[in-house]
Order: sequence, then structure tokens, then C-alpha cells
Amino acid sequence: MRLLPLAAVVASTLAISAHAAEADKSTAATEVRTIHCAHLIDTDAGKLLGESTIVIEGARIKEVRPGKADVAGAKQAIDLPTSTCLPGLIDSHVHLTMEFSPTTYSDKFRLNAADFAIRSTVYAKRTLDAGFTTVRNLADNNGDSMSLRNAVNAGIVPGPRIFTAGTAIGSTGGHADFTDGFRKDLAGDPGPKDGIINSPEDAWKAVRQHYKDGADAIKIMPSGGVLDESTSVDNAQMTIEEIKAVVTAAHDYGFTVAAHAHGAEGIRRAILGGVDSIEHGTYMDDADMKLMKEHGTWLVPTIIAGKYAAEQAEKPGVFPPQVAAKARLVGPIIQATAGKAYKAGVKIAFGTDAAVYPHGRNAKEFVYMVEAGMPPMFVIQAATTHAAQLLKKEKELGSIAPGKFADVIAVEGNPLDDVALLQKVGFVMKAGTVYAKTP
Repeated sequence: MRLLPLAAVVASTLAISAHAAEADKSTAATEVRTIHCAHLIDTDAGKLLGESTIVIEGARIKEVRPGKADVAGAKQAIDLPTSTCLPGLIDSHVHLTMEFSPTTYSDKFRLNAADFAIRSTVYAKRTLDAGFTTVRNLADNNGDSMSLRNAVNAGIVPGPRIFTAGTAIGSTGGHADFTDGFRKDLAGDPGPKDGIINSPEDAWKAVRQHYKDGADAIKIMPSGGVLDESTSVDNAQMTIEEIKAVVTAAHDYGFTVAAHAHGAEGIRRAILGGVDSIEHGTYMDDADMKLMKEHGTWLVPTIIAGKYAAEQAEKPGVFPPQVAAKARLVGPIIQATAGKAYKAGVKIAFGTDAAVYPHGRNAKEFVYMVEAGMPPMFVIQAATTHAAQLLKKEKELGSIAPGKFADVIAVEGNPLDDVALLQKVGFVMKAGTVYAKTP
């Protein structure tokens, strides 16, 4: 898809603001520009507006005016006369430093940390081109997502705004233990410095290490998972005391805590332990949903990951046998659980587990969420206002409003009529910088 007005404006816009850091350090930090949209989705109000003009000053939105307004002093006008504008999308669950393939289980013995880091720059650009201007990166193995974040923030490589959890925290042999499946002389005994804990005391050490390393959030693994080389997808793998210790330490340091959890008991322990969000939630039961509402815990469903893994499980040689068996179990369940959670009134933020499926296809999740019974406006809010609230960044992200970052995307047509249009983003602006996709 090609937005005809876009081709005429991209080159000059990039010349003005390419590689501008969000700290407003570019030479265009105070320049005023405008974007004229045929329609604008007001995610704060949950309404589709008519023709609108977004006024941008530097990296932030100055104001939004109705109609096609002329703005005194504006240096540039970006005209999108047939497009619907909406805030840059937020994916609350990605893994930008890897992408699953049939060689994944052997790659960790053949590839260096630098190999993963270099590939991550490609995945970051694909994600940004897909309209996702902010992501929460929930786990890596080498802290390379922090380096990627820093490079993006410095304007060295293009990518979304990244809030990263660094390495995941879990128990010996659990879903967070990156040595699962290794032979004994290579497996060793990872400890808190590596994110592997077996006591509340270990939990404090692990969180403090994440603070030292420069993480933005904490990810824990209180239940089994699909892609590790163990046999259980849903067993509980952390005690409530360990979870509470992680959460208490994390909140002391200003971190939010995301809990990977498929099994009902692991979900229950994570909620009672005080986590901010449950990731996946496949086997969540009615009691878990009730607890989530009582505690204000978010659900990040990641339907696309479950469905994609189940599809891959039917292809010979993609997964080890025990992984394929787990994928076949989760895939048919995860979408229905998400729909049931929505109907129960659980708070939902958009997230996909990108890397389980190829990066850049994140917006397919919108289609699956609507199929699960969620209205199009709700799923768009899940990826904007809701996700910003989960990040505790609602004052800066999630809507097109004065004072917030100028994160704006556009699609041809109306995604409220056809949410699949969000898979064809034609215009992407992040913090006042325009990025053009290949037509």
C-alpha cells in the first residue's frame, strides 16, 4: 500500500528530523509541523473524529484542531487526505533480540551475543514499520535488549521506544532457566545474577541486579511454558513467597512486574503475589479472573503466539517432540480464554509475544482479539491507552493529545470497520520523526 501524499513529504521530513533523540536534542526541536488526517481515532474518548489537524512541536503534540486547519508558523504540512490517524501502537510483550526458527535450539551454541544484537536491529525496524512505536521487551538472555534500547534512544538505529525487562526471573529448571535441555557439563547452576532464584533472598538479589544492569521492568516465570525443553506448560514454578519478594523488591525500585503464566495455579500465585500483569493466561479459570478484577491485574493475552506455535507444531522438525505437544495444547485454548476474560471485565492490554512468530506481523493480534469477542475500538485502546497505563506512561503515550509524544500512524480506510487494516500501516511517526515503509 502506498499513501500518495506520503511520498512527497517523507524525504524532507526525514531530512529535518531523522535520528532525532526523544530528549528534543535535534535542531528541529521547536519546529512546528502539522498532519492533516481524513479521520482521527480519539483513544481517550473512544471515538472516531472527522477531518482533523495534529499540530506538532518538536517531538511532542502541541494541539489537535478540527478540520484542515492552517497553523501560523508551521514549517511543514503532511497531508493524509484519505487516511485514518491514530496513536502509535504499543506492544506490551515482545522479544526483539531473537526470532524463533527450526535452528533456535542449536543457535545458542553457534551464535554469539553480537549475532543476536545485530539481528535485533532488523527486528526493531520491522516492528516500527508495522506501526508499533513503543514496546515492552519481556526477556532476553544477554542483556542485549538494553543495548538495543540505548541505541534506539541515541538515534543510532531506528526502532520503537523500548522498555525492557532484561533477563526473566524464575526457578532452577523452570521456564526462565536458559540451560534447560543442556547436557550436564554445560548446564551449570545459574543463580540470581542470571535471573534464577530459589528463595525470597535470591529474589531480592535478582531484582537488585536488574536495577544495576539498567532494566526498565521485571519479568517472572511462575508457571511452565511452551518453548522451553521441559514437559509441562502449566505447572507452578515459583512459590507465593518468592513472587511476593520479587514484587516487593521491584516496586521498591519503581519496576512493574509482568508474570508469564499459563497454568491456573501459577496465575493465582502471581496475582496474590502482587504482579502488575499476567502474560498469556491460557488456563485461567473463573476464580483467577475474579482475583484479577479484585487486584486490578492486567491480562496480556498474546493470542497470536499460541495460535502460531500450534500451527508450527504440525510441521515436522520445527519443535522437539515435547515442545510440539505443549504447543498443540495451548493453541486451541488461548483465544477462547482471552474472550472469556474480556467478558468477565478483566483489564486487557495488547501484547503478542513477538519472536514466537516473525517480527512485524504484530497487528494480526487485533484480528484474533476481535474474533474472541472484543470490539474494534476496545482492541485499539488495548494497544494505546490501556498499554500506556500498564507501562505507567499514560501521561506521555497512548493517545493523540497535547503534551504527549508525537507518535502517530495512519492507515487507508477505517480500522473500526475492518481491524485487519491495521496490518497495512502506511505512515509512521515516532516522537516527531517520520519513517516510510516500502510501497
